[in-house]
Amino acid sequence: MDPIFLWTLIFVVLTFSLYIYIAYRSRVSDTEGFYVAGHGVPAIANGAAVGADWMSAASFISLAGIVAFSGYGGSVFLMGWTGGYVLLALLLAPYLRKFGKYTVPDFVGDRYSETARLVAAIAAIFVSLTYVAGQMRGVGIVFSRFLGLGIVGGVILGMVVVFFYAVLGGMKGITWTQVAQYSVLIVAYLIPAVAIAFTLSGNPIPQIGFGEIAQELNGVQADLGFAEYTAAFTDPSRNLLNMILITAALMIGTAGLPHVIVRFYTTKTVRDARASAFWALFFIALLYTTAPAIAVFAKSNFIDDVNNVAVDQLPQWVSDWQDAELITINDKNGDGIITYSPGEADDPESANEITPDRDIMVLANPQIAGLPAPVVGLVAAGGLAAALSTASGLMLVISSSVAHDFYYKRLRPDASEDQQLRVARITMGFAILVAGYFGVNPPGFVAQVVAFAFGLAAATFFPVIVLGIFWKRTNAAGATAGMAVGLIFTATYIFATVPADAGALFFGAPRPFDITPEGIGTIGAILNFIVTITVSKMTAPPPQKMMDLIEEVRYPGEAPVTRAH
Repeated sequence: MDPIFLWTLIFVVLTFSLYIYIAYRSRVSDTEGFYVAGHGVPAIANGAAVGADWMSAASFISLAGIVAFSGYGGSVFLMGWTGGYVLLALLLAPYLRKFGKYTVPDFVGDRYSETARLVAAIAAIFVSLTYVAGQMRGVGIVFSRFLGLGIVGGVILGMVVVFFYAVLGGMKGITWTQVAQYSVLIVAYLIPAVAIAFTLSGNPIPQIGFGEIAQELNGVQADLGFAEYTAAFTDPSRNLLNMILITAALMIGTAGLPHVIVRFYTTKTVRDARASAFWALFFIALLYTTAPAIAVFAKSNFIDDVNNVAVDQLPQWVSDWQDAELITINDKNGDGIITYSPGEADDPESANEITPDRDIMVLANPQIAGLPAPVVGLVAAGGLAAALSTASGLMLVISSSVAHDFYYKRLRPDASEDQQLRVARITMGFAILVAGYFGVNPPGFVAQVVAFAFGLAAATFFPVIVLGIFWKRTNAAGATAGMAVGLIFTATYIFATVPADAGALFFGAPRPFDITPEGIGTIGAILNFIVTITVSKMTAPPPQKMMDLIEEVRYPGEAPVTRAH
């Protein structure tokens, strides 16, 4: 038996068993436990859960890969996601916890109106389904390569596991499962990074050791016809305008993500919400300061392993990923030697003869570096932990948006606890099926799909949350109009301009000012702010009682605020 297969299987069985056991022990029977874990999660545990929830498959699997092949251009994800979390922790989290609601649509509904709640619930579902598609794609990649299940089989298995522990335990089960998942993913990320850093640079600290390797990579890439690795604006899609727009979209999108915001409702007090934000930033920084180093190490080792190497002498890891259909090899000149150069292997106009899927670089990195099979298996388990932790949080957002914000708040205000939980769990089941479909048929690689979700969150939630807290004059008409305009504009632009070969929903239309779909959320957010402010000024102000309530929310304390309605 292949040792990598064996060790992957061992780690997958052990970790999945742990997740299911935790979910079983944390099972809930009331809506407060299902939606916000009974407001009983300690700060440090919530910080770890936020880290796992926030560091999705895009962070673990795709981030270093996109930085490896985009260089400077890939830094938008590092700057945007990390900066966005700081923005969320300092600007929004304490105030939202003070308001004390279950979900972002719940905040919008209480702050504005039931119509605004409905628009927010629809937006939360739309954003979450887009985001979860990237997680299922990551699950499929891991299972396809390491356990031979194929993308479809891997996605189905991931769906089953998420369904079991998310439906059974709700937020309480998800929270404690995510604490375990963070532990798995960070150990799996750091062990190979430290080992490879020491091997390549003699320094075991990746954040320090990768600088010299990056300089060497600059020269290697120049020799192969690429731009220098650290050079700025070498990718037309990452020019100055797009760098600003994408970074901003990722930042304010992070601050508006409903599945991250809801985590701050699970703590015992507002003080704990602030403390958990600090712990989460610490846990997130462990991975995000390591990702650029892994990118440099992976790209350097990749070039060494494949360029000017005979096809029949390529390393085993190349064959493994080629069998998983995640590396393309095309010996165009028939000389039996692989040439790595700019372009795609399947482009007849390019001399390049090998193209890896960007999403494989972290998972393949230990094998490329010649690390032992147990490390390779551990990294696979870490990738699954990252994908499943975020997927479960997103599933909860979708189910709560339907069961709490739509079914209970609008259709059946007299529904019992059991009826609400039943609807939440049924909704989660349907959501997992939809997420599985998009995991098999994703509109891009993992980080790109997730960037679309952040853009949608930026254009929809961030403006109405910020204005709802810091501008008392914001009213229901303005918030509803702003969310609708932001969501419709951003979603339309994404569907219109993503290349048509990404799926049947996309049209590949020309892009005004060459703005990429990943950055359009910033424009959508600006439109949302303009529409919300304009409509609010043109219509009647909120009731005085609501404006007094918002004044109280702006000064977070331990006591809950008094509801206006």
